[in-house]
Amino acid sequence: MKGWDLTLDLRTPSPTPLFVRIARALEEDIRRGRLPPGAPLPGSRTLAESLGVHRNTVLAAYRELETQGWITTSAARATYVSPSLPDVPARPSAGAPRASMPSQVGFPLPVVPLRRERPEPPRGVLSLASAVPDVRLLPAPILARAYRRALKLSGRRLLDYGEPSGHPRLRAALAGMLSSLRGLAVRADDVMVTRGSQGALDLVARTLLKPGDTVAVEAIGYRPAWHALQLAGAHLVPIEVDGEGLRVDALEALSRRTSVRAVYLTPHHHYPTTVTLSPARRLALLAWARKHRVALIEDDYDHEFHYEGRPILPLASADRDGLVLYVGTLSKVLAPALRLGFLVAPRPFLEHALGVREAMDRQGDTALEAAVAELLEEGEVQRHVRKMRGVYHARRDALVRALERELAGSLTFTPPAGGMAVWAHCAPGVDAGAWVRAGLEAGVAFTSGGDYSFDGRPVPAVRLAFAASKESELTEAVRRMARALSATPRVKRVRA
Repeated sequence: MKGWDLTLDLRTPSPTPLFVRIARALEEDIRRGRLPPGAPLPGSRTLAESLGVHRNTVLAAYRELETQGWITTSAARATYVSPSLPDVPARPSAGAPRASMPSQVGFPLPVVPLRRERPEPPRGVLSLASAVPDVRLLPAPILARAYRRALKLSGRRLLDYGEPSGHPRLRAALAGMLSSLRGLAVRADDVMVTRGSQGALDLVARTLLKPGDTVAVEAIGYRPAWHALQLAGAHLVPIEVDGEGLRVDALEALSRRTSVRAVYLTPHHHYPTTVTLSPARRLALLAWARKHRVALIEDDYDHEFHYEGRPILPLASADRDGLVLYVGTLSKVLAPALRLGFLVAPRPFLEHALGVREAMDRQGDTALEAAVAELLEEGEVQRHVRKMRGVYHARRDALVRALERELAGSLTFTPPAGGMAVWAHCAPGVDAGAWVRAGLEAGVAFTSGGDYSFDGRPVPAVRLAFAASKESELTEAVRRMARALSATPRVKRVRA
């Protein structure tokens, strides 16, 4: 309780002596876990002042509790909750505080998609499960200096309420980046800074959709985005993805059956297969959306990391009809915990989205936004991206070599032209889900294709993220995968 007043309810009139009431109140707080074993208690003088009683009253209460074994006093006269509490039954009393947080709610809850828990792998496990940047290589001192400088120069303004669209300097810097590198003719007013790409997706869903709206999504894809759309009331329809990306002919068939409000897709590096939407399908998709007046939610989550040739420009760069809502992030460039994403959209949509933002979140971290804006203006982010592109390219190649050496015949894949993970198809007889479970036992974490399927059905594939692991770690991780596979029972093929 260091630094905080200990609040005890002594308002109820009672003939019981005050020191006993204080002792019982403290005992009750210890019983119900508010004061855990080993927790320090306030000094007698401090507690007496906060309760408005004489110090001797508190001392008498402490002596009572110490006699019963609830508290202990150290040689330095500090008082603590006893590490070994008395083994006595709870004493029920009318109006007493509950023993713990209730395990159930006393009112109906809406039916919402449940979050799939992905606990951190145990210590010693090499993880290929999450395509995140290697935060060990983040230039943290440079970011820290920029943050301190921002607070020093504009601290009062940055710590007050700011613009819900984001810091003007960061929006301008992002607009410059998008114009020069991604072919989007945008200005600062066309950009909204959000709390990561997930914040942008949630904002799009809340602004665009009403309950019952049909949204088409990739049949193998990004579950958190689906959840954001479903929480806004959308009815999701999965659309097949093949070697050329999302099948536009399936969208055309869907639009003949029902009215489609939006399509959510990852056209640059399809999540999770890394397939790029072909030029012909891009044109067909834009034409279809224009004909049916459908919004296209384009999630361009890792545009910076492309290793073969030049990155394909976003759909938004070819949009002349105000169809594309473009979502991006700096999480893959810098670090996920910074929670910096952005939304680019026609100004009328952004005006609506600003109203939603103010109601749900008000604004982002203005000081952090100012610091990252400075790093973009000075070219620090760009230098970091160039460095990491080379690092991740080498790591991709290291993973490919290890897979070809250790798992030839068990996996087939095409080295991805970009992104931060390899999508590999399992050979007949390989149970991807069982392999993943055996992998944890062997000290390596990765994901199976079923984790990304719309209906949760097994998909005979695995996804292996490489960006956050050193080349030596990738080599060892694949060795562990091979050991795990040897211990995984093969699935018998059943003839039709």
